[in-house]
Amino acid sequence: MSTGDRAKNGVAERQGRAGRRPGKSGAREAILAAARARFAEAGFDKTSIRAVAADAGVDPALVHHYFGNKQQLFAAVVELPVDPDVTLSILDNAPLDRLGATMLAAVVGVWDSPAGPGIVAVVRSMLTGGDPALARTFVLEVVLERVRQRIATPEDDGRARVALAASQMMGVLVARKIIGVEPMASMPIQELVAAVGPTLQRYLTGDIGTAASESGTIPAARADM
Repeated sequence: MSTGDRAKNGVAERQGRAGRRPGKSGAREAILAAARARFAEAGFDKTSIRAVAADAGVDPALVHHYFGNKQQLFAAVVELPVDPDVTLSILDNAPLDRLGATMLAAVVGVWDSPAGPGIVAVVRSMLTGGDPALARTFVLEVVLERVRQRIATPEDDGRARVALAASQMMGVLVARKIIGVEPMASMPIQELVAAVGPTLQRYLTGDIGTAASESGTIPAARADM
């Protein structure tokens, strides 16, 4: 049965019964279908656990029971085989003047881990036939939004910066894991970080050639924020 059929069956069941659905067979699938539709339509920030629960006809506590927090729910929707919170917490604690190198080391470390093939499969699906709205949401609102908030200034909201960083990271992923461009495909992480990290750092905190970046380049003194 397709995801759409599961969602329709869930709606029909709700219409035929009063009250919210308890944690029974089919509830998890209905939650995933409702979350997929919500995330694709409204994005990550504007989607709430309560709204997903209402769409699925279940209590919000059941969503938390099955999926934990909203980021973990999104990871389940896109079938991400790792918890993004683990990597994001590393970035939250990185000094601002080392953010580019830390991001690259953390993300490539996950790609090179046993979970890597599953992550590559998810990215490949997004690039070749997945929902582009979910792909944008994943990259900009789940992976990079917390980074953007750290680097934003009154003159520069950081959106161009994280978009440039995303393009660099995607290029590394495609070259290293999808196409297998040598020597990048077999380059030790430390060498890759040394080569690419400074470029990511410039995108995030340096001069990127825009009026905002020229007037609001982010100083390393903010590294403890």
